[in-house]
Formats: sequence, C-alpha cells, structure tokens
Amino acid sequence: MIDSFLAAFGSACSLEALIANFVGVALGIIFGALPGLTAVMGVALLIPLTFGFAPVISFSALLGMYCGAIYAGSITAILVGTPGTAAAAATMLEGPQFTARGESLKALEMTTIASFIGGIFSCLILATVAPQLATFALDFSAPEYFSLGIFGLTIVATLSEGALLKGCIAALLGMLISMIGMDPLSGNLRMTFDSSNLINGVSLIPALVGLYALSQVLITLEDVFRGKRLSTTQISRKGISLSELWANRAALLRGSIIGTFIGIVPATGSGTASFAAYSETKRHSKHPESFGKGSLEGIAATESANNAVTGGALIPLLTLGVPGDVVTAVMLGALMIQGMTPGPLLFQEQGTLVYSIFIALFIANFFMLALGYYAVRLLAKIVLIPGGVLMPLVTTLCVVGGYALNNSNFDLAVMLAFGILGYIMTKARFPLAPLLLAMILSGIIETNFRRALSISNQDYSVFFTRPVCAVFLAISLFILIKLLWKEVRKARSREPQAADRS
Repeated sequence: MIDSFLAAFGSACSLEALIANFVGVALGIIFGALPGLTAVMGVALLIPLTFGFAPVISFSALLGMYCGAIYAGSITAILVGTPGTAAAAATMLEGPQFTARGESLKALEMTTIASFIGGIFSCLILATVAPQLATFALDFSAPEYFSLGIFGLTIVATLSEGALLKGCIAALLGMLISMIGMDPLSGNLRMTFDSSNLINGVSLIPALVGLYALSQVLITLEDVFRGKRLSTTQISRKGISLSELWANRAALLRGSIIGTFIGIVPATGSGTASFAAYSETKRHSKHPESFGKGSLEGIAATESANNAVTGGALIPLLTLGVPGDVVTAVMLGALMIQGMTPGPLLFQEQGTLVYSIFIALFIANFFMLALGYYAVRLLAKIVLIPGGVLMPLVTTLCVVGGYALNNSNFDLAVMLAFGILGYIMTKARFPLAPLLLAMILSGIIETNFRRALSISNQDYSVFFTRPVCAVFLAISLFILIKLLWKEVRKARSREPQAADRS
C-alpha cells in the first residue's frame, strides 16, 4: 500500500506530469473564461494531443483542464455578466453586483479560494471513501433520480422568492423548451416543426450564451440608443479578508458537501450542484435578504459546490465505470484509449495509476489556486474597458461560443432567440435562473418518472416506498410549504399597510 502510494506520488510529481498539469490548468482557465468554450470541449480537444503520452501525464493534463475550466467560468460571469460555463450560471445571481459597485476583486478572490476549498474537499473524499460512496450512488435507480430532479426543481421556488409566480412561469417555459426533440423513451418527435436541427432538442450552450450574455448586450444597446453614456467601473484594490473568509466558513463547507455528493450521483453535474448549494445556503443564512444584491455567502456556496463536483464525479467513474457528469463521460473514453477499464478491478490491477490520478487532481487544485489568484488580478481590469468597446467584444465571444460547439448556423439562431427571450424577461422582471434550471432538470425528471412507472407496472407507490426517494420528496415538500407560508405571511403583512395608506 505504502509502496504503491510512493510510486504514485513520484509519477504524479514528475517534471513531465507537473508541466502537463500546469498547462492543462492554464488552458482550462482560458476555455472556462471564454463564453461557450466549455470544460467538455476543452477536455475533448485535449484528448487527441495526449495519445502518445504515458497515462499519468495524459490524465494530469486532462484533470488540470477540467479543474481550470470549471473554476474560470465564473470570471466572466462576475466581470461582464456572461457565464463562461453552465457551472457558473448560479454565480450570475451575485457576481455582477460586486462589479457594479466596484468590488470585483473581492468577488473574484472569493471565487478562487472557494473553488480551491471545494476541489480539495472532493479530492479528500475521492481518496478516502470512494468505493463506499460510489456503492451508495449505484443503488440509485429511476425513482431516486426522479426524486432528486424534483428536489432540484424546488430550488426554482427559492430562487424566485418575492416573485414566485413569475419564477414558476419561467420554470414552466424552461420545461416546455426541454421537451423539444426526440421522446427519450418512445423515440417520437415532439415540437420539432419538421426541422432536423431540433431532433436532439435545444442545445444548452447556445441557449445559455444567448440567455445571459446576448440579452445583456441588447440591454446595453438599448441604453446607447436612449443616449445613456456607457461609463467604466472603478476597481477596488481591496480583496477578500481572512475575517470575511471565516465568516463564510459554513457556506464553503455546505457547498463542498453538496457539490461532492451531487458529483457522485451520475447525470447531474456542476450546474445543478451550484444552484442546490445556493438555495440551501440562502435558506440557512442569517441574512437571506442580502442574496441577489451581491452576497459573498452566495458566491462561496456556488463556487465551492461546482468545483467539488470534479472530485465527486470521478468516484463513480473510477470505481464503477459510470461517469458522474459529461466531462467524466469524455474521460471514460480517454481511459479506454489508454487501455484501462474503469471499475472495481482497476484498483486491484492498476492501483498505482489510480493513486496517481488522485494526486494529480490535488496538484491541479493547487495550480488552479496559484494561477487563479494572479490571473483574476489581471482580468479584473477588464471592467476598465469602456462599455462601447467591451460589448462588441462580448458579442464576438457570444457568436464564437454559440457556433463552436457544433459548428452550426442553427445554433446561432438559437442563441439569438434566447438572447431576445432573455432581454424580454429581464425587462419584464422575470428571473432567468428558473428557466435555465428547469431546462437542465426536466430531462432527468421526465425520463426517470416514466421509467420508474414502467418498471413498477404503473404503481405510483414506488416513489414513496423506497427510502431515499421518499426522503428527497419529503424534503422538497417541506421546502415548498415553508416558502408558500412565507409568501402568505408577506401578503398578510402588506394588507394592513395598504389599508393604512387608503
């Protein structure tokens, strides 16, 4: 055991592996920060370049790319209101407010540190209790996935607090959009309007770029036509303090735990983890009213969660051969290309290599902290670029990001449509997050609901007799009842005030 660990440590810390890891993290930060250039795309593009290298060197580069890209998506989300990746969508709820009041450096440093803490936490879980946790996740079947999706959808209600009806409408629209394409069970086409481009549904990346980035460009253009002067934002030189980090320790720990657990459960991912951590942190916060106005607590939760997914998603991949998210699904192919078969036997047959992967992930997180800490200080100056210059650059990134995933002109049309939709929703004060979250979760909910009923011969009791499923549904119901009670109390408190004014 000790000999295997020492051999693994030597392999992962060799000069070639360290250089590969460093370059992977640097490239990942670039891919993550540019809207549309996702972690999936970065890892997929890097795999052919690592064919000729030893497995340790290859996976050092791939894991570096994975960690760097997931982390860096929040950089542009905070600075220019454009999430670089889907994992950074939840950061949009808090990050731009810091930039607007000249505190971008504080938000960026919290992002870097929270991402490092979440990543290291998930590494420790990966290295210590991987087989046990993976076995628990393997027990999940269709009813459990359905209940997990419902639990995720209750986050919509939390994100819509104060505008519950509008949030529900946005979520329903997201669910409707997610139904476009081929039926996951029967194969029938739904709402494709005889277009072959819609057979696989609406692509998430162009929709994300349009909804959050292009809509902001349209709002800025409206200000230009109205004669408003686009001014630059001042940068505060003050970063995050140790007292502020300590004050947010609960949010950092909560996000790390939620992100690791959701990473272990296959087919969920960092986007779901971020929103779940944000919702739970807001629910437990002593100052929930500060959320949505630039809360460090919110950023600490979302960023620790989305990077904790990196280690969590490797647990089922290495121990069971089941990828935890889309990126690890790509890595599954990389493992097979290297002649490795993921699963329980991998630990017995190639234990040294597995430990090398664990150590490489630790190193990737330290490189991410070092590179990120200095990179954000440089990138924070992006807010000094005048809006009239910055918006065309953002538009160019939107077009590149929307087109690059599938090299499809249709994706550009999707991006434009969602940009207009996001603009209309923003002007009408509809929250965007519920629409995006519903699009992500609806496929999981629908597929597993129908699959569970098919397995149980249309017996609905399957959702209440399975313990894990029943617990998730009970928690979801509790959250909804609590939120509805809050809305009722707010409505009652407003009635006397309205009567006094009359």
